[in-house]
Parts: sequence; structure tokens; C-alpha cells
Amino acid sequence: MLIRDLSVTDEIAIIGFGNIAKAIITPLLNKKLIEPENVYCVVKSEKSLENIKNNYKHKINVFKSDSKESKIIWDCKFKLLSIKPQHLQDITEGDIMKNKDNLLVSILAGVSINRLTQKFPKHSCVRAVTNIPITVGKGLTGISWGANTTEDQKQFTKKIFENTSKIYEFTEDYLDIFLALTSSGPAIIALIIESLSDGGLSGGLPKRLSENLVMDMILGTISLIKEKKLNTSELKNLVTSPGGTTISALRVLEKKSVRSALIESIVAASNRSKEFS
Repeated sequence: MLIRDLSVTDEIAIIGFGNIAKAIITPLLNKKLIEPENVYCVVKSEKSLENIKNNYKHKINVFKSDSKESKIIWDCKFKLLSIKPQHLQDITEGDIMKNKDNLLVSILAGVSINRLTQKFPKHSCVRAVTNIPITVGKGLTGISWGANTTEDQKQFTKKIFENTSKIYEFTEDYLDIFLALTSSGPAIIALIIESLSDGGLSGGLPKRLSENLVMDMILGTISLIKEKKLNTSELKNLVTSPGGTTISALRVLEKKSVRSALIESIVAASNRSKEFS
């Protein structure tokens, strides 16, 4: 049995093996919830094939997508689709399925369940959105279920992701904004960290020290909000005194429309996700 206490499938296929797919599957292999011989991976290039064979610590089965051997993935009940959205047209569902209750979980941005179901009619299709902190076990994953997804398939899918992320179940119309906040969000946060640390640099702090101070400040602020059960306005008022340094900083941000720019950045990312579909 692939994952303890579940019997949805014995084998798992991974179509595409980028950073996110690797982050999803590696903890399961590390914890021996999956055996390497039961993992079948398909990649597009010879370079990717050799890299996995030579450098990936688990000896999984890996094939080039244009090889005859790669067709074995369609014999696996569970498939994780993790290619780039623009390569979806290159994937063709297998003609023969030896199993019933085939499940395909897609982590492709903007590709709807309806489109997946049309592309893979012999599968129950699920759409999952996850983010890059999954690579350090701190991810956020939003899941929307296709109409024909069984309860066993739902439990199996959640078991796959719960080792590396918090799971949220949504109707599909929430996934675009979930993606914008959680998947695009880390890049926006990185830009904020970089900008604040450059502010420290301009005040004479060494670059590395300034970056570390900003990151520790952000972590401490988050902990304060959570532990004291504050909302963000309460936190802002807590550190903003009349005529002080903080209100001076906030005035500049308001004059530069930083608040509006951040809001619009999330809206733009969400709209772009919708365009993919």
C-alpha cells in the first residue's frame, strides 16, 4: 500500500519534476510513506532525466516523455501533473487504463478542472494550488475537488500535501485569488524585505545585517499579532505615537500609494491566473 491507512493506489506518477513536485514527493519518500520503486516520473529533457538519475537522493523510476517506457505512468492510479501550463497540450492521456478510479491532481496555475476533465476524461481531476515555502515544509495548499472525486481520493490527496503544508479546501472560484496571495505573495514579500533592508543600508548598516534585522523584525511582528490576537490596525496603533518616527514613515508610504500598489499587485496576479484558463 502506498500510504499507510489509505488504499487509493499503490503507485504514483509525476508528470514533470520541478521544485514544487520535488518538494511534495521528497518528504513522503524520506518518511518511507512511499517506496522509491513505486514512483514513476516523466520529464521532457535529457538534461532533467540525467539530473534526477545522478543527483536526486531517492532512486525513483524516471523516463523521458517521448520514450515508450514513459507510458507506464498511465498504469498508476495517482498522477501528479506539475508541468508548465503551456506544455499541457503536449500531454496525451493513455489509451488503456489498467485501474479504475484513476486520480489526477494538477498544480498548474490557471488550468481549470473543466479543462483538465476534458483533457483527461478517464480520470477524476483535482486542482491544487501550492506555494514555494512547501520546499521547507511551510507551504499553503488550496484544493478544489472535481465533481467525480471520491472520498478516498480526497483523503489520499490531502495525505500527499499535509506533510509539507497547511491545506485549505475551496470552491474553484477562490483558487485564483488564493494563488495570487500565497504563490505570488512570497515574491512580493521578498521585494519588501529587500527594499526595507536597502533602507537600512542607506542608513549605514551592512547589507547582510540589515537583511537579517528586517527578517527577524517581520517574524517577530507576525508572532506578536498571532500570540496577542491583534488585528493589523491594532498593531499599527501600538507602535505609532503622535509626531513620532513611525507616523513619519507611514505618511511617506501613503503619499507614494504603497498600500494601493500592493492591493493592485494581488488583483493583477489573480487576473493573470484567470487568463491562463
